[in-house]
Parts: sequence; C-alpha cells; structure tokens
Amino acid sequence: MLSQKYKDMISAPSVIRALAGYAQERGKEIGYENVFDYSLGNPSVPVPEEFNEAIRELTKTLSSSALHGYSPNPGNPDARTQIAESLKKRFGIPYEQKHIFMTSAAASAIAHAVRCVTSPGDEVITFAPYFPEYVPYINQSGAVLKVVPADTESFQINFDAFESMMNPNVQAVLINTPNNPSGVAYSSATLKRLAEFLNAKQKEYGHEIFLISDEPYREIVFQGADAPYVSTFYDNTLSCYSYSKSLSIPGERIGYVAVNPAAKDADLIVPMCVQISRGIGHNCPSSIIQMAAARCAYLTSDLSVYETNMNLLYNKLTELGFTVVKPGGTFYIFPKALEESSEAFCEKAKKYDLILVPGDSFHAKGFFRMAYCIDTEKVERSLPVLEKFVKEEYGR
Repeated sequence: MLSQKYKDMISAPSVIRALAGYAQERGKEIGYENVFDYSLGNPSVPVPEEFNEAIRELTKTLSSSALHGYSPNPGNPDARTQIAESLKKRFGIPYEQKHIFMTSAAASAIAHAVRCVTSPGDEVITFAPYFPEYVPYINQSGAVLKVVPADTESFQINFDAFESMMNPNVQAVLINTPNNPSGVAYSSATLKRLAEFLNAKQKEYGHEIFLISDEPYREIVFQGADAPYVSTFYDNTLSCYSYSKSLSIPGERIGYVAVNPAAKDADLIVPMCVQISRGIGHNCPSSIIQMAAARCAYLTSDLSVYETNMNLLYNKLTELGFTVVKPGGTFYIFPKALEESSEAFCEKAKKYDLILVPGDSFHAKGFFRMAYCIDTEKVERSLPVLEKFVKEEYGR
C-alpha cells in the first residue's frame, strides 16, 4: 500500500516550484526573456573561476577512486579541516575538523541538526516569515514545528509572541539570517537578546535548547547591514551552511553542519550525524565537490549584482507606494501587496508576465516575494511593466 502521508503531500506542492514551472511554460509561448520571473531563488551569477580550476586540477592530480569514490561518512578529512580553519580565521571560534560534518547542502544540514537535538514529539520554534520547506524538514523528523508570527514592521524577531510560546517541550529554535523571504538580517541586538533569552530558559527548564542557524545567504550581505555570525552569540549553536548561493553551485548540493565547539557535548554531534545519515540517506556527498568547495572556502562568486538589483527594485517599489522593509542581504525582497490577498495580487500580476510569489506559504499573508537573482538588464526592463501593472490594476 502506498504511504498516505506522501500521497497527501502531492495535493499541496511547492507554490514556488509551481510558479517557476508556469514561467517556463509561458516562456515557450512568448520567449522567456519576456517573462519577468521572480519566482525561484536560483543563483544567476557565474561560479568563481577558482572553483572550476579546482575541479580541473583535482581531475588531473587525483586517482579515479579518490575523485569519485565514497568519502568517509563525516566527509573528506582535508575538506573538513580547511572549512574549520576558514571559520576559525573569519569568526574567531576554535573550530576543528571534528566539528564539521559535510552534507548535501543546507537542507541536509538542517535534517541532521534537528535530529541530533530533538526526539519525536519535541517542539522546534521558528519565526515567520520562513522558508516553506521547514515544515517537511522538521515535521518529518518526528519533531513538531511551531511558528512565531512575524513582526511585519521590521522582520526582526517578534519577541513578545516568542516568549509567550516558549515551554519546556521546546528543544530547538530554527532561525534563518539573512532571511528568505524578507531579505532582512537579524541584527546584533536581536541575536544578543535571543541568546540571553535562550540561556535563561535553559536554566529554567534544566535542559539545553539548541539554536539551529540556517545560513545559505551568509555571504550575501549588503553595504551597511548588521549581519553578524550567529555562533558568536550563543554556545549551543549548530550552523547549517550551503555553498549553493555563495559559490553559485546549487546543483552540486554541498554544505555542512558546523558545531560550535562550546556547545554541550560538541564532540558527540558529528558522530551522531553519521548515524543519522544511515537512516535518512543523506550520507557521503560528492567527493570531488567536497574538495573543490573546501579549496574555495574563502571565496565567493561576484555577488554585487544582487545589491544592484535590490536597489533598483526597492527604489521603484517605494516610488509606487509599496510598504517594504529594505533587505540587508540575500536576493529576495518582500513587499506588502496592494490588496489584502497576496494570492489575488500575484494572480493579477501574471497577466503582465510578472511572476511573483504570494507570502501565504511563508506564513506572512498580505506580502509577496520577489527573487531578484536575474540579470540586471531584465530587472530594468521589468520596472515599467511593474509600474503599468500597479497603475492599471490599482490606479496608482
């Protein structure tokens, strides 16, 4: 008999993927260059040439088994050492190889992290707006995701609502900064207050509360933004990282869990991740990609285009009267729709070949997301179309 749980999920597919599929089909009709597709967060800038060179060098100097064979379960030892050293140098935290577990990007990192620190029935708290896939990531681990409503004025943490939801069954808190979909980075003040609150609750409840920090956009930070490294604020932090955005290699599926060395039982967490891999099948990511990514641990793609695109959109949106919090990073912007239903708003936009994502699935009704990881030329061409849409549909 087929699993009813997964059969039920078929009827509720990803809204983002559905809109991206629509954009591709529409592109076959009118040319994809004429579809202003702001749906999918797929990096648009080239990989650093050093990454390509690392691949070429590895293929010339290593044996076939070293390139394409299984890595050890925690990951390639040299890659783990290089990553630990880069984090130590950048953030001043004494990471070692034993604190790094290689994963199939951030999704796999979260899957391992949440299973390390929860048991079935435990609660994990996250903050709206949030990436919709957190629901299956957490709930399919056996833990239960609880969502704190958004502070829509700033998209920092809504501490009043958070404090009212805390209880002894909460074993982990999941954050994403800079944030998908809002683009907002949690400030030093926010992270300090979060750390103080969690430390107090650990003492009150008599057990650890782990902070799982989802960090695929850690390197995409704009000028003037306050976007500190989360683990510097709170000992019991597991950093979940992906090279998908920083190196523009989402299809290579590579990332890691970095265990704060000061965390409770820090030395047990990577060995636990190895055992978790046996059950969820996320073991031994690509050997050659592990090595190539680690060689580029200090590098990023040229990410400046994202800030250029953000400023173009932010300026036009505010000019047109949208309420929008200016992003501090990522390649997303999250304005308030011009009517109560963001789904209706985004449906109307499709008539103008503007593909926007309603905020309902991000737990923020009335807002919509634009993923501006597209060519700047296309962003510029979309601006008069956006203006026409607003004028004709909303009289602005």
